[in-house]
Amino acid sequence: MQLRHMNQFIPLQGIISENLPPDKHLGEADMSTIEISKEEADPDEKERLERIKNKPLLVECFNLFDFEFVARHVMKKTAWAYYSSGADDEITMRENHSAFAKIWFKPRILVDVDKVDYSTIMLGTRCSAPFYVTATALGKLGHPEGETVLTKAAHTHDIIQMIPTLASCSFEQIRDAAVEGQTQWLQLYVNKDRSLTKRIVQTAEGQGIKGLFITVDAPQLGRREKDMRSKFGDIGAHEQRSDNDVDRTQGVARAISSFIDPSLSWQDIPWFQTITKMPIVLKGVQCAEDAIKAVEYGVQGIVVSNHGGRQLDYARSGIEILVEVMAALRERNWQDRLEVFCDGGIRRATDIIKAIALGAKGVGIGRPFLYAMSAYGVEGVERAMLLLKQELEMNMRLIGATKISDLNPTILDLKSIGTHSVPTPTDVLSSQEYDGLLVPKSKPKAKL
Repeated sequence: MQLRHMNQFIPLQGIISENLPPDKHLGEADMSTIEISKEEADPDEKERLERIKNKPLLVECFNLFDFEFVARHVMKKTAWAYYSSGADDEITMRENHSAFAKIWFKPRILVDVDKVDYSTIMLGTRCSAPFYVTATALGKLGHPEGETVLTKAAHTHDIIQMIPTLASCSFEQIRDAAVEGQTQWLQLYVNKDRSLTKRIVQTAEGQGIKGLFITVDAPQLGRREKDMRSKFGDIGAHEQRSDNDVDRTQGVARAISSFIDPSLSWQDIPWFQTITKMPIVLKGVQCAEDAIKAVEYGVQGIVVSNHGGRQLDYARSGIEILVEVMAALRERNWQDRLEVFCDGGIRRATDIIKAIALGAKGVGIGRPFLYAMSAYGVEGVERAMLLLKQELEMNMRLIGATKISDLNPTILDLKSIGTHSVPTPTDVLSSQEYDGLLVPKSKPKAKL
């Protein structure tokens, strides 16, 4: 069956299929071989379906953590493992959020905060709030309508959506779900086949995409071991198969990313500038030196990010990188030479405010919207966005700010931002498999 994709016909649906090498295209599924009765008989699946029936009402979710809690209990294990996994011991993934707790506020008092306006402009687009839906892969793992759920909710709240390369919906489906005038950006994993990359970029531009976000922190995908173990379990615990029958070394992430070009370098940036007029943003900058280099290469923006803690473990959090990057840019008076965005670990409006006060134009939010989508569909994502907006209004009032331009470094205490306190992970194999020293019992007293 042929499906239209990005105004062209290709054998399979979606950007994933177009980017995968031919040896990964295994053909059409034989639906007669799918044993639905097996799943229905699975006690775990029965329990999951029961949890779905008894999940809390949407109005009982008061913050983004609530959506994550519900999603964990209603999603399939494999889907949860892919969405929630981080690299190695997941130190960086945890640090992404905990780093925000190292920044404290210095509120201003006696400010007229009757009217609060948190709208802003990002890459030339006026939007209702300084956050956007960042690119996250495989939306259909959480909801049958996939990324189009995020598209619809983004339109409701006038929020920009970044379309992922590894979307489970086709580019055309996501664009069709948008309404006229709705702004979307494209996240790009660069293919080894540059002619294909060029076609994707120019087709996106022709379809009205307003920004090209090139992922630069993933020459190879990190080890998301939770995802890898889940993939291993998919073959069935009681099936007798040889090791050659299934690739036990990869999870979902690596299985769909073999097309990514590890040779991508600074020398490719001028080529991108010749094939598109879209603003070019480098997604995954992690130090001031590379931020300075990005300015020198003339790109329009950067995202300080460690890929949601899914790449290099012990990489610093986005908010800590932002402090370093903005200081370096301001030292050279280059802070207006490009737009700086930040993502990773954002769960509260206070997190958003801290990033904006430091100099970010906006922040990307990924997992929380996936969790809201997985638990409650479009209405869940819409409520998640509404809750963030309500928190923004309240917290800006409490800080003494009435508009985005009022948020600046003078309202922040940054003394602790560089402190790295890493608790020992509790979910590593060593803590489960190690047999501790057995202390011998006291010598029994002699019987007289």
